[in-house]
Amino acid sequence: MCGIVGFYGKQDAIAIILEGLSALEYRGYDSSGVAILDEKHLLKCVKEKGRLKVLEAVVKEEHMVGSIGIGHTRWATHGVPSKENAHPHLSEDETIAVVHNGIIENYLELKAELVEKGYTFVSDTDTEVIPHLIDLYDEGDFENAVYQALSRLKGAYALGIISSRYPDTFMATRKESPLVVGVKDGEYVVASDIPAILSFTRDVYYLDNHEVVILDKGHLRIQDSQGHLVNKTVTHIDWNKEAASKNGYSHFMMKEIYEQPTAIRETLGRRLDEKGHIHLDGIKLQKEDLEQIDKIYIVACGTAYHAGLVGKYAIEKLARIPVTVDIASEFRYSDPFIDRKTLLIVVSQSGETADTLAALKEAKRRGGRILAITNVVGSSVAREADDLFYTWAGPEIAVASTKAYTAQLVAFYILALHFAYTKGTLTEGGYTDYIQEVEALGTQVEIILSEKDHIQDVARILVEATSAFYLGRGVDYTTAMEAALKIKEISYLHTEAFAAGELKHGTIALIEEGTPVLAIATQDHLVEKMVSNMKEVKARGGYVIAIAKEDTPHIQQVADQVIEIPKTSDLLMPILAVVPTQLLAYYTSVLKGNDVDKPRNLAKSVTVE
Repeated sequence: MCGIVGFYGKQDAIAIILEGLSALEYRGYDSSGVAILDEKHLLKCVKEKGRLKVLEAVVKEEHMVGSIGIGHTRWATHGVPSKENAHPHLSEDETIAVVHNGIIENYLELKAELVEKGYTFVSDTDTEVIPHLIDLYDEGDFENAVYQALSRLKGAYALGIISSRYPDTFMATRKESPLVVGVKDGEYVVASDIPAILSFTRDVYYLDNHEVVILDKGHLRIQDSQGHLVNKTVTHIDWNKEAASKNGYSHFMMKEIYEQPTAIRETLGRRLDEKGHIHLDGIKLQKEDLEQIDKIYIVACGTAYHAGLVGKYAIEKLARIPVTVDIASEFRYSDPFIDRKTLLIVVSQSGETADTLAALKEAKRRGGRILAITNVVGSSVAREADDLFYTWAGPEIAVASTKAYTAQLVAFYILALHFAYTKGTLTEGGYTDYIQEVEALGTQVEIILSEKDHIQDVARILVEATSAFYLGRGVDYTTAMEAALKIKEISYLHTEAFAAGELKHGTIALIEEGTPVLAIATQDHLVEKMVSNMKEVKARGGYVIAIAKEDTPHIQQVADQVIEIPKTSDLLMPILAVVPTQLLAYYTSVLKGNDVDKPRNLAKSVTVE
């Protein structure tokens, strides 16, 4: 959620930190702050509530100069958004500064202990216990003091720590919250996400849990929780700063909607051999492994969870393996049936989603095999999994996920086809036909995007609405769930998704004169039933907007508005059907004057439970 940027080198730390924090604004935040060690080795700290530009103006007035520093954008958890609760947090004598992403679960216990020892607290945050603990243990050895403080912390954290008592030293560490170290010519940027370092370098170290970075007198050491040196390999990031910029689009979300054809082609194309067959380098599941698997769990959160629901449909239909989909935040508390015959597929765009990581570790502890679908190479999910499917979607900056979702769907289709062909539950002809249809999806999405003006006109209907509903049957119901989430996220319009067959079981009571009802009707064997559902809605005064395959019978007669999309197999329709719903959500938000890329109360990566 929050953003951390730290710099250690010879250049102006403030400029690099502020540029890095600016690149992390998409993560969501309500306050920000910086602390540096100035030329006289004094610690200077500035914090402000609100957007980063407020902080930048104050920093400019303060003339802060130094080559070692830390910065932070905060998304409130403990304590309201305020200058006092913003990071960095300081020790009582203002010689130690700490920035923190995560939650310290035992902070109340630690705070009571520190207050009893005479320490004074000025914020409501959990983070403030950390600089006080370091101060408590500091007897002239900064490294030892930090290690002792870490041994007392329970919860999740990524930390950046500096002290005017040790002006040549910078320390950072992580546990269940992401942290990377960018390296270039003896200078270093520590950050919570890759975009923050791209203007500085594309060579990074990914830190594992409990690893500690020590930058001292210009040298880098990485140690484990016991103080032993760890040898790490530098990873080179394939995408550059331009890939994480808007490139002329008004918003990242629109840019990412338009990048979906490329993401679809890349995610599939990199997995096809010269014969047009699927080849999965990062997945070692052989036929005998698949024959041993008696059940699959798909575990994810939010949009990734919806992708998992489509994945269940595809795997069960093609590979004939039973699949259960669960929300990651509930999964490990439900005592799931996991053993060595269980495959757990975890899905996370960032690879750092806290609940998904927790579910992964619980399944691994019980003996399950882990397959991860993620968009970030080197992420925690990627490193923990037994098998890895990397979606080649490129950086996704907008909080509302679009291209990551469609890339995840492609990943599930590829897995389902690979499992089915390997097991022999799909013929050679059926296998080839499906692959060709997936290959065509990129072009078909481009056709939908060319109709954006019509979709924008439809969005005007939603702007004045107080609530709206999405309906669908079969896999269209899953698309309806994702569509409703998208419009809630960025337009703040109360929107719910309903299984159309459940209308008469209570939900039709919500339909009144003028209520917008978006009916997704792309499944050939269910179209007639959806037409009946639309008529039921019309009879109660609802305004029906249909999303359907071109030339679908009777749709034009029963719907007030129709958004037509190209034809493909029913199994693959969720990719095409979701694109107009993304555009509807986008245009509704824009027409309402909202900040599309930074919706209120939301963050891109949910790295705490």
